[in-house]
Amino acid sequence: MTSAFCSGCLTQLRQTPRAILPPPSTAVPRTAAFHTSAPLQKVVQKAKASGYEGPRYRVGANVKIKKKGRPQEKSRPPPPGERKALRKRIVLSNPNALEVEGMQELNGETMVDSRLRGSVLALPVPMIDQLRAVQAFKTSQGWSIFRRPGTVSRRETLEMGRLFDQISNESAGDRSSLKRIITGQRKAGKSVHLLQAMAMGFTKEWIVVSVPDARDLVVGTTSYAPLSEAQPNLYVQNAATAELLSRTATANKKVLSNLLVSQEHAALPTVKPGMTLEDLAKFGIQDQANAWPVFQALWAELTATSATPGLEKHFTPRPPTLVTVDAVGYWMQNTAYHSIKHEPIHAHDFVFVRHFLDLLKPGKGKSALPNGGALLYATSSSNNPSIYAFDVALKQAAARHAGVNPSSSEFPLPEPYSKPDTRVLEALNSPKPTVSKEGMLNVQELGGLTKEEARGFLEYFARSGLLRETISDEWASEKWTLAGGGVVGELEKLGRRLRVAA
Repeated sequence: MTSAFCSGCLTQLRQTPRAILPPPSTAVPRTAAFHTSAPLQKVVQKAKASGYEGPRYRVGANVKIKKKGRPQEKSRPPPPGERKALRKRIVLSNPNALEVEGMQELNGETMVDSRLRGSVLALPVPMIDQLRAVQAFKTSQGWSIFRRPGTVSRRETLEMGRLFDQISNESAGDRSSLKRIITGQRKAGKSVHLLQAMAMGFTKEWIVVSVPDARDLVVGTTSYAPLSEAQPNLYVQNAATAELLSRTATANKKVLSNLLVSQEHAALPTVKPGMTLEDLAKFGIQDQANAWPVFQALWAELTATSATPGLEKHFTPRPPTLVTVDAVGYWMQNTAYHSIKHEPIHAHDFVFVRHFLDLLKPGKGKSALPNGGALLYATSSSNNPSIYAFDVALKQAAARHAGVNPSSSEFPLPEPYSKPDTRVLEALNSPKPTVSKEGMLNVQELGGLTKEEARGFLEYFARSGLLRETISDEWASEKWTLAGGGVVGELEKLGRRLRVAA
């Protein structure tokens, strides 16, 4: 098809003047507008002037003005361990509190005197260092509001004092033993009850072995390792064992320094017969790799009733032993540690925990404490894990001690389909021992103070200057009711808070 324009018309069109066309640029090579290839040379952009051009669109201008003053020094973080030490600091004296006149101390006579029931007994000053060594004091207890530390003598305290006095007065080879798990509601005084037991043990010159908080062994804060290649499923905690030896050696220095090694210990060739038990414990403290074998050797020495043949000259009768464990419920579950297969490790797989739990069972052929003593394990209600199997095991232990036959219908059993931990039930399955002097495992529930004991406890607050009230039977009965039936921790709150109106 031909175009509508003729060639003559096209020749008559005027050409555009050259002045209107853009001048040729030498910086950029000429390329066709429709070409898709990159230019031969990159366009060089000129550097912008260094002058201030003002704020851009929607951009604020930050004006920084230097202060002409003294340069501030950056605070350094506290050194490692200082915060923990401050959190666990125990203050046992308040110089602003009044001195209680006529206050009697806890000793061999006052611990069994029923006339002092309801009164507060002061802890002897030389014994405070021993109680500090075994970490008997807790930060949640109100030691810092009185002039000197003291504990109230309650019904359970007098009963325990009589048992300790009876065991101490028995012959060396025929002493009885006591096994109890102390339970109770929150702030009932379970930890203070253990402190009273340790104070009585130091008074009678017993060997006191204490685990102040069972939780420290299962929360993953201490080192652990397999016990041996032959027993890879059992684990040892050398650091925790060394701390136990340190507490035992420091608190019982007077007794251990007079006892000599009278048994053969093939696993410890450096331990020689004739060295003191204090030096034996220090050997495990200095060398943590041998902490567990040293503890086993120390326990064998403390529970020995006779010497190895040929070492009779080094043997002297061993005193009774008191073992206390607080917050034992943490030992009835899986720990925060993991095996090599990344499976949670049960607390009973640690030899440290297994040793103290095995003491609750009757000994094989002889008592678990051949030289007598007491095993006092307490539960914790402030921050205690809820373990159904442990609750059932405590009920079963109480039923066995009461004489209920396990095959009877009255014997407490787990609920159907509850799937309790059988290892926990087996740990507290303590039948009647075959040795006559060995005590059977019992569960003691610690309740509140009686009204008479509560009045004597509040009178101690008034004599210390904390409570300005006229103590009467009606007033003490009212506060006993407000404290939930004489709960010691609630009575302490009332004694702190009550004031006279202006």
